[in-house]
Amino acid sequence: MGFGDLKSAAGLRVLNDFLADRSYIEGYVPSQADIAVFEAIGAPPPADLFHALRWYNHIKSYEKQKASLPGVKKALGKYGPADVEDTTCAATDSKDDDDIDLFGSDDEEESEEAKKLREERLAQYESKKSKKPAVVAKSSILLDVKPWDDETDMAKLEECVRSIQADGLVWGSSKLVPVGYGIKKLQIQCVVEDDKVGTDMLEERITAFEDYVQSMDVAAFNKI
Repeated sequence: MGFGDLKSAAGLRVLNDFLADRSYIEGYVPSQADIAVFEAIGAPPPADLFHALRWYNHIKSYEKQKASLPGVKKALGKYGPADVEDTTCAATDSKDDDDIDLFGSDDEEESEEAKKLREERLAQYESKKSKKPAVVAKSSILLDVKPWDDETDMAKLEECVRSIQADGLVWGSSKLVPVGYGIKKLQIQCVVEDDKVGTDMLEERITAFEDYVQSMDVAAFNKI
């Protein structure tokens, strides 16, 4: 199993094809399998490999939570198509041999020059890391808001829903969807910042308009 050489264009194409009908490397939620492949790539795939790029950007949004994702990180050869052999490690081994060990060695005494270079590189890394902007995790949510009956003023119902304002909440498009017996539900899109707005808060605020709203359901929830 594997993706070939994930540092090469050919390996990235294998990954892109693999993700054409999958959201994650394994299973149906982000896991250590995704982190293993994400770290092996090291940079965003090109725009024309849109399945791989979509997956890369999605996994990147879990950067702060990656240690808590489920599963155990395995060798790259344990993931991917069964008929492709992983060569990513082999392709990078020779390069790694030429690099100075930034974390020192247990077997050899570190020279002063190597120690100085290691400290300089670590300082550069920390400087770049501190300047890197924080990734804001966002989600796109599609809500179904149901009225009491066919006599409910749907224009007023939507007005009430859109009157809900909060930091990290942006309302989008909407439409009325028939549900039967002349009753229509409001289907409305919104984008939220995950650490500021949740579905529980939305449900509490929307159902508070009890003269118009019978209930609220989450029809779709996607990470951006």
